[in-house]
Amino acid sequence: MAWLNHRLLLLGGSAFLCAVAAVGQRAPALDDPDDTRAALAEALQERRAAEVRSERLEAEAAAAEDAAERAAREAAAIAARIQQAEAGIAAARARMTMIARERDDLREELGREQRPIVRLTAALQQFSRRPVAFSVLRPGDVSDVVYLRAMLHNAVPQVQESTEGLRTQIARSAELSREAAAAAEALSADEVALAERRDELAEIESRERLAARAADSAADREAERALALAEEARDLDGLVDQLDRAAALRERLSALPGPQLRPASPASAQVGDASPPGNATPRPANSPPTPYILPVAGRTITGFGAPQDAGLSQGLTLGPIAGAQVVAPASGRIAFAGPYRGYGRIVIIEHRGGWTSLITGLARSDVRVGQDVVGGAPLGVAGPDRPSVTLELRRNGEPVNPITFVS
Repeated sequence: MAWLNHRLLLLGGSAFLCAVAAVGQRAPALDDPDDTRAALAEALQERRAAEVRSERLEAEAAAAEDAAERAAREAAAIAARIQQAEAGIAAARARMTMIARERDDLREELGREQRPIVRLTAALQQFSRRPVAFSVLRPGDVSDVVYLRAMLHNAVPQVQESTEGLRTQIARSAELSREAAAAAEALSADEVALAERRDELAEIESRERLAARAADSAADREAERALALAEEARDLDGLVDQLDRAAALRERLSALPGPQLRPASPASAQVGDASPPGNATPRPANSPPTPYILPVAGRTITGFGAPQDAGLSQGLTLGPIAGAQVVAPASGRIAFAGPYRGYGRIVIIEHRGGWTSLITGLARSDVRVGQDVVGGAPLGVAGPDRPSVTLELRRNGEPVNPITFVS
């Protein structure tokens, strides 16, 4: 009897209280579990994609012979590492949210299952304080003791079976505590890596700004022209259209053949072959920019074509972490960079073949008008408080779904 009393006290009392203490305080209100699982899967996928991209850019930087090209690839590689750390932070937070929710549910379930065990333990404790020798001196107590012993003989297997679930839940609680500690450690490591990568990128950008001082006068004139277009445009669509027309004109001018010297013997002159050198296959003029990536790592808030107050969405809106790194979706030329009428700071990138990328919602832009950028190059950062970054991809002025071309 004393063994049973001790066993029940151990399972129904002390162990349960230890499990409840391990669960910790109640977590705050959480999102839908399916949304959290989707966010975790998406963050892990983005982290892997950023890691692959950074390795590719680092290899390209090592192989580059031109110093400017090498610096551009290095900056893009570090920006990819920053996005890798940001995706890791988002994944750790999603994992911690899932753990907190499960621990919260487990505590409530343990509380419900503990109540009958506590009542049985209290009854057995009271019975154990009355020795059997005193009970037999009272009429009827001997038969009560015999009946109680028979009842306990049949009840012990049921009690052991019911407490098996409690033992499993207590073990799961300890496992959740270990998982929470591991997630917190991963979060801390990613935050440290993020700070280090941001410092590296800031150092590279400082060197690039010093190297570009010689071209500041031309860049300033082009930036002034872009700002003048922004003032004249009736809205953001109008600004993009004007920049598209200017880009198309520049592309047509650049495609014109340069001046050729008069041949010494005009009679022997031959028409040159306009095909590309070697066996290279010319790229179609209207082909999309490749590879094409999303400018930030984050959850999709609004998809392309989703209904909005002003009509259907013409782009993709993402919700990154605060201060997230924003990168160029593909290589191109910066046509506009700066604040614009309620959209925060925006960046417009001209790609070849009449394609244009528009990124809005930046808190800071780190590029200048006229600058050539590679895919993944740092453009700026998102805002500090629940930021949203929108990407629009246009072909000859018409919006297309950027997800179709994301690789």
